[in-house]
Amino acid sequence: MRKIACLLLAAAAPALALAQDIVVGQSAPLTGGNAELGNDIRNGALAYFKKVNDAGGLPQGKLKLVTLDDRNETKLSAENTAKLVNEQNVVALFGYASSTLSVPAMPTVLEHRVPFFAPFTGADTIRKQNDYVYTVRSTYSDEIQKIINFWGNLGSTKVTVLHYDDTVGKQNFETVATVLKKFDRQPVSVSIKRNADITEANVKDVIASEPNVLVITTLYAPAAQLIKKLKAAGRATMITSLSFAGASQLAKALGPDAVGVSVSITVPTPRSNGVPVVKECNDAWKAAGHAAALSVTALESCIAAKVLVEGMKRSGKDLTRASLHKSLSALGRYDAGGYIVDFKPNFRHGGSYVGMALLRPNGEVRD
Repeated sequence: MRKIACLLLAAAAPALALAQDIVVGQSAPLTGGNAELGNDIRNGALAYFKKVNDAGGLPQGKLKLVTLDDRNETKLSAENTAKLVNEQNVVALFGYASSTLSVPAMPTVLEHRVPFFAPFTGADTIRKQNDYVYTVRSTYSDEIQKIINFWGNLGSTKVTVLHYDDTVGKQNFETVATVLKKFDRQPVSVSIKRNADITEANVKDVIASEPNVLVITTLYAPAAQLIKKLKAAGRATMITSLSFAGASQLAKALGPDAVGVSVSITVPTPRSNGVPVVKECNDAWKAAGHAAALSVTALESCIAAKVLVEGMKRSGKDLTRASLHKSLSALGRYDAGGYIVDFKPNFRHGGSYVGMALLRPNGEVRD
């Protein structure tokens, strides 16, 4: 009997090894002024991880996403990252909500060589940090190019840019200015405080610049506040936001004032079910029990989670930070189902998709 018991234990050992969790870490604003964006990023990834786990998981185990709330505060982002890496022993970090929240994580990422995957930003700042950063979305420069093509002939158009008054915000303004140079246009800068409400002085500054086009590079809350105030003042202008605002979140916040507002997006719209990965993510979203429609942000997170999982599948039997880093670097051109990424050993910024969408008063985002 003892021999049989030992044999049974030996047979069970591989199964027990397979049952371990593959822990992915995330610091995100789950509360505070940017909570809707942070929760959508979290829930989009959770929906895809659930789909994988329900099908039996990966050969190395089942996926587990551990998310710590940073309330959109850089200090907390840094602290959360240290906890995730040192205490949770995550194999990767995923879906930080902005460049501003990502940069504080970089010392820990570099020290422990942790893959830092799919931050929700197109800012150059995060792309120039280290070899462990992998981006799935296009750059803000790509978005600006798309926006200009969307406007058509600029002629004598006057452009004003709303941006944060910190380093990243100023870089966003410079990106717009650089792209507009080729059209012999110089945009006007209107800066606002990060994590603060729009002031009457901000509104006056925008009105005084007399823009034909207002480009918004902030999060959805101040963007919605400004647009509502401009419309209430009868100041009609063409308004376009970078993807950073969160198209679905901005549409929801604006309500009836969403009419005439366009947004650049870095994934297809959630209504594009003819794109295989969009249908896959919509199905995963519903299977995860969400009654509300899939947002653009949650869709992007779901697609990014699929790309990360593909890297894990190619990491071999022993999934470690080092093996994942190696497999992601060698991923090459990967078609996630109508959404292409292309990672190379010396270039880890694989996304290039940019589209334009119009916001609807009912909260929908339409291309």
